[in-house]
Amino acid sequence: MKSAVLEKILSRLDQIEPEEVQALLSRLVREKGFLQKVFEALQEGVLLLDTAGGISFINHAGCRFFGTSPEEAQGKQLEEIVRGVDWTALMLSNRRTVSRDLEVFYPENRFLNFYLSPVAEEGEADLGHVMLVRDITRSRAEAEQEMESEKLNALTLLAAGVAHEIGNPLNSLSLHLQLLERRVRDLPESDQKPLQEHLGTARNEISRLDTILKQFLQAMRPTKPEREATELHQLLEESLLTLSPELESREISVKLDLAPDLPSLHLDPTQIKQALYNVIRNAYQAVDQEAGEISIQTFATDFEVSLAISDNGSGISPEAMGAMFEPFKTTKVEGTGLGMLIVRRILREHGGELEVESEEEVGTKVTLYFPRTDKRVRLLADSAPIEV
Repeated sequence: MKSAVLEKILSRLDQIEPEEVQALLSRLVREKGFLQKVFEALQEGVLLLDTAGGISFINHAGCRFFGTSPEEAQGKQLEEIVRGVDWTALMLSNRRTVSRDLEVFYPENRFLNFYLSPVAEEGEADLGHVMLVRDITRSRAEAEQEMESEKLNALTLLAAGVAHEIGNPLNSLSLHLQLLERRVRDLPESDQKPLQEHLGTARNEISRLDTILKQFLQAMRPTKPEREATELHQLLEESLLTLSPELESREISVKLDLAPDLPSLHLDPTQIKQALYNVIRNAYQAVDQEAGEISIQTFATDFEVSLAISDNGSGISPEAMGAMFEPFKTTKVEGTGLGMLIVRRILREHGGELEVESEEEVGTKVTLYFPRTDKRVRLLADSAPIEV
């Protein structure tokens, strides 16, 4: 990009003494080197563009954001380096400055914000544009976590109201059903059968509502894990034993690939067994009864222990994946949509995390990550003693 001042100097170059030309050129080189060092020191990406959107300069931060190099980007059009950005559309926006958010997937998935502004001398036409790019991935993630926290707080308040407004009537209905059952037993046997069927249906529906209520309260209400030294493989074995009748009735095979000498973890056994139960149950409900297969792997690093549960079932659509942790959003006919929400809450209460990978008609893999140390507290190195 040539500045108006430089153009004026070049037009009068034959009128300037050689010594002055040399001094001016030396000054320009120094200023360019200084500005380039400043640009390279910035964490934000800096791109200098000509009036047609060609890249004349890009700093290292910009190269890192867009997976390129100064040599590769030099002279290319902006849309060749920054996929999805239409230079013509930006110039037709009738605004001198443009600020937009951008999601990039290469070399890694990031959310970026770019600010595009023209460069011009006062009273002169635009000489080009400067584009400043900053990484907003972290702030965006923090905003999403804050929204999720607010949503969970609102649901917690709702849970308290639900417990009072629905729990008490359910108890009352159960008591009245018991009284009706006693009265029915006094009737002739021929009259008892149809009434017992109706009472059984009512009892099952009340039990189902009570289960949904308990799951909802458990998913929403903050709980403090009762931690103790626990063997993860033992919890897995107990969970599979509980589910073995259902797995055998569906003729689903379970393959285990367990890491030897898995370290003991400080976990709440009851909560973790519930998380394993929910994930394994989801897995066997998604597979075909004839060729259904579930694979379970465990592995450990210096920082965490992982347990992955994979199935060869129907998989999850992208739309369903986006709503997986939304309460009461489910693809099952009789599902509550709370199972995975409970699992994620349990994992996060233990300082861990949950990862779900899925492809339709291929299968789903759910990985549970457990930290090897308690992430809530980290003891720092002792500082040097203070001399008195």
